[in-house]
Amino acid sequence: MVGAVELELMVDHGLRRFPTRTIDFSRRWRDVWVLLVGVALVSICMLTVRNGVSEIEKSVFRSINELPDALRAPLWVFQLFGSLAFVAVVAVAAIAMGRTRLGLALAVAIPLKLAVEWWVVKALVERERPLFTVPGAVIRDVNTSPLGFPSGHAIFAFVLAGLLAPYLGRRGRITVYLLAIANSLARVYLGAHNPLDVVAGAAVGLAIAAALNLATGVPRPTE
Repeated sequence: MVGAVELELMVDHGLRRFPTRTIDFSRRWRDVWVLLVGVALVSICMLTVRNGVSEIEKSVFRSINELPDALRAPLWVFQLFGSLAFVAVVAVAAIAMGRTRLGLALAVAIPLKLAVEWWVVKALVERERPLFTVPGAVIRDVNTSPLGFPSGHAIFAFVLAGLLAPYLGRRGRITVYLLAIANSLARVYLGAHNPLDVVAGAAVGLAIAAALNLATGVPRPTE
């Protein structure tokens, strides 16, 4: 599925014009599949968590949440990758660097994330945080408001990864996805979310990123 949009920047030089740069944008079938898989995965999570927190999920939560306190400081930092403020800063930086499509996609992702999270997922499924669902959960300086499904931090982290990846090289792509995963693990470790909260958040984030990539196009890989 390809609908390429070419942007050619020209400079005037007397009566002649010389091309300086060509940026080729395209839509990818891969984003269609990511969108469909993301919607399917969050739907499965929503059906699963209607029954509360299973013993298996509690066991997975405890295996992460009860890791040594020495990890508290670094993992608290990793959670910032999924904050609204961080997404806003990256959006402004992208526009300042001339990546207008990326910056606008990141800016649109903020209200879109809030709408999907609150008006769709949380409106259909209400599940409380570990403080209320897992006896003995260790809570480390995080939000203790009742509703924890899905993880808003995980949504933003995977939106960032999904939108940034097409603009990065191989190492950059690996890095942003590892940061998104670290963010999700940090939210469980800190006691803010149960495991399926962050899985659903990741699914929503990837789906939003894929939809925005389809709407704006992404840079075609250079030969």
